Amino acid sequence: MSYILKTNQLTKVFEGKEVVSGVNMHVKQGEIYGFLGPNGAGKTTIMKMITNLIKPTSGDIEIFGQKLTNTSYEVLKRMGTIIEYPIFYEKLTARENLYLHCEYMGYYDKKSIDHALDLVKLNNVEDKKVKDFSLGMKQRLGIARAITTKPELLILDEPINGLDPIGIKELRELFKMLCKEYGTTLLVSSHILAEMEQMADTIGVIQNGKLIKEVSMKSIKGEQTDFIEVKVQNIKKAAFILDNQLGLKNYKIVSDQTIRIYEMTATQQEISKALIMNDIEIESINKKHSSLEEYFMNLMNGEGINA
Repeated sequence: MSYILKTNQLTKVFEGKEVVSGVNMHVKQGEIYGFLGPNGAGKTTIMKMITNLIKPTSGDIEIFGQKLTNTSYEVLKRMGTIIEYPIFYEKLTARENLYLHCEYMGYYDKKSIDHALDLVKLNNVEDKKVKDFSLGMKQRLGIARAITTKPELLILDEPINGLDPIGIKELRELFKMLCKEYGTTLLVSSHILAEMEQMADTIGVIQNGKLIKEVSMKSIKGEQTDFIEVKVQNIKKAAFILDNQLGLKNYKIVSDQTIRIYEMTATQQEISKALIMNDIEIESINKKHSSLEEYFMNLMNGEGINA
């Protein structure tokens, strides 16, 4: 297996508190790795260590087969990044900002500036100064800056913040295109789980500074199943009918009004009929499909997941 990025027991302590604890990440070359976790879980801190913005307290980072050190300048040239909120020279235009970026990166193919602006759909704002950009436009410009030098590895911290649904879809397609057509590897953090589900090849889930799961989306989707969700007034009586009258054993009471039935030996119509015939008021009954959001929430809540 070819890993473009690996961490070994990566740990960071701030003011006596361990905010990242023994993280072992494995990012494969040519994939989109989705980094998931609640606010404050340690995602940004890990990304800052990977990009040499802060130093680990202990542990190692390996990028392109080389251990990251204080003098890993050539390694960093092969990366593009957005960490937290992108900062620009506000009185300059988008193109002028990208020109300066190329200069200090030692990258001299200036045609790539127009190409990057075109990819993020900022090719019609040549004369507009960045101070007049919306939040979404600045986010697009940050991505343009990250990809201008054609990096092999993109590190993107919440890259779709501030974008409308159309912008989110456009960037999702851009990230997939960069991965598929250019062979770019992406490490992307986000709290929008539905987007990760459509985009990521692998996800890493972090909680309280610890990487609690690293799993392929293919494995998750293989475990996802259809189920029937029923909302009723009398949950105990409904469970009794499912068990004793319909012979259903594989169900779960998820709240004081909701049951999820994972056993498909009875149809939705048969379940409805049995509950109604026993005077159980049904608020709703729907066939659903488990999602990355449910997988993620189960992990956060400490439920057993073996994928």
